[in-house]
Amino acid sequence: MTLARRVTLLLQLTQTRAIVRRYFVVNGFDGALTMLGLILGFVLSAPTELSVVIKVCLGAAIALGVSGISSAYVSEVAELRHALSKLEAAMVSDLQQSAHGDAALWVPLLVAVVNGLAPLLISLLILMPLWLAQAGFIWSISPLLLAMVVALLVIFLLGIFLAGIAGRPWWVSGLQTLLVALVTISLIYFFAGE
Repeated sequence: MTLARRVTLLLQLTQTRAIVRRYFVVNGFDGALTMLGLILGFVLSAPTELSVVIKVCLGAAIALGVSGISSAYVSEVAELRHALSKLEAAMVSDLQQSAHGDAALWVPLLVAVVNGLAPLLISLLILMPLWLAQAGFIWSISPLLLAMVVALLVIFLLGIFLAGIAGRPWWVSGLQTLLVALVTISLIYFFAGE
């Protein structure tokens, strides 16, 4: 059995495919909004060296990734072990060596990786204009503003992804998530702006 088919089987057994999707979107959204907030904070502050901005944002991105991996892993292990023990009690059988036992072992790891990599990778994507600027690439606008545009685009694309799941028009879902980002920008500007 191929790895992809095995993963599909384990996700079906545990009914966690929707959870994996949800974790990807929720934590990807967290990563994008966190980077958007940090970068806007730097835009509203006194000029700061680009290397400092990158280090602060990278620190937050790594923390989001580690938090996502560890929190999802411990919670999914607990949930799937609980479900496995209930199934074992109902069947009066040890299922540790079965597909259900494999699922209780491997699915938490898969969920944790998705949960942690989503905010980390999305954050790194948003930081790309800053790294390119630091490497000498010249933008026609501020790299901080460009990074904010990338964050808004990513948030819009996450909305489009959700539209596919919910069967809604892509532009409605995209605009809905974009509205959340714009409200976030407004709140940050209201409380942190001068």
